[in-house]
Amino acid sequence: MPFKLPALVLTLASLTSPVAATEYGQKHDPDFARFCEFVQQDYAYWPRRPQLDWPAACAQHRARALQAGSRGAWIAHLEAALDELADAHAHLSTNTPVSTRLIPSQSDLRARWRGEVAELVAVRQPSAAWAAGLRPGDRVLSVKGQALRAAARARLPRGEGDDLAWDWALQQVLAGRHEQKEMSLQRQTPAGSQTLIWRPHQPQAASLLSHGREGDVAWVRIHNSLGQNGLIEAFDQALAELGPFGALVLDLRDTPSGGNSHVARGLMGRLVTAPRPYQQHEAVAEGRGGVRRVWTEWVLPRQPLPERPVLVLVGPWTGSMGEGLAIGLNAARGAPVLGQPMAGLLGALGEERLPLSGITVRIPTETLAHVDGRPREAFVPEPLQGDAEQVWQQALTRARLLR
Repeated sequence: MPFKLPALVLTLASLTSPVAATEYGQKHDPDFARFCEFVQQDYAYWPRRPQLDWPAACAQHRARALQAGSRGAWIAHLEAALDELADAHAHLSTNTPVSTRLIPSQSDLRARWRGEVAELVAVRQPSAAWAAGLRPGDRVLSVKGQALRAAARARLPRGEGDDLAWDWALQQVLAGRHEQKEMSLQRQTPAGSQTLIWRPHQPQAASLLSHGREGDVAWVRIHNSLGQNGLIEAFDQALAELGPFGALVLDLRDTPSGGNSHVARGLMGRLVTAPRPYQQHEAVAEGRGGVRRVWTEWVLPRQPLPERPVLVLVGPWTGSMGEGLAIGLNAARGAPVLGQPMAGLLGALGEERLPLSGITVRIPTETLAHVDGRPREAFVPEPLQGDAEQVWQQALTRARLLR
């Protein structure tokens, strides 16, 4: 679907309201035009949004942004345009108090629709929401005093009501905005409805990882640090301290912010004894001209350990590169992946810096897949049920059987 800037400009002219453009809006309009063009040309997942007329949608938001009187107001229009994708992985390098918290990094809840209400399928542990008493299985009736369905309807991209858009809107509402220092939620209980209140915050781990042993089973738990190159050295040190083991559990349940493939390959390299393929990429924009570009990424051994069974534990706060590491070890080592469904973030991010505002726009520009062809976001782990500790004990039991 080629991008045609003249058509976009014509649409913009037809949508601009009689309200005069502000100096700020006019100055930054070239940035908005570049944003519209970048998304049109490089976004990798247009097939999931067939009903979206992106040039018209972005032109409408661009027209509104012309009237923005401040940086914060202009960013809000940029975010509203990006929301049309209904893609939790697409985001800006900046935010304002009214910006939605990033999902899954800054969210504590995961839910699915059950008619007009929603059922919690996961609550982050530890989190303020868990401490307030929210649990998987709770039925959510309202948020901040507003009926949940109505709150989600207000977040739908351009009022669209397909299942994908409704699910995206639900997660956005439950994450809340940065300005909401206190969240309240009404849930249904056998004894009637109950309102719970909590103050969202994301505690920071004191270390990049933790590690230990349960008999002959060693374990390493990554603390949302897959984007820090120092994790490679920390992983090496942990393996040295653990010594010989019968099986290894790699716990990726707290990796919502993703990371980079350099770190992922560094970790995987210790666990393979020969070069192995671990992930497939496709640069989708290149293929729109008729010549597709697809490649397979490999991991090479790096001070490899003697081959021992490896098990990977995942959940809803396993995001982006955490998901890539999980499917990578499944492909390269045949490691079973257990737990609960992962974040399902789409693809590998590409970015474009808007020169006037200095804001970087990040969107999925490559599709990613398991080496067997399954899209990364469609990979389903072997299910484990229960709270975090129950899931942990089940994983250890499974690891003992792998020895």
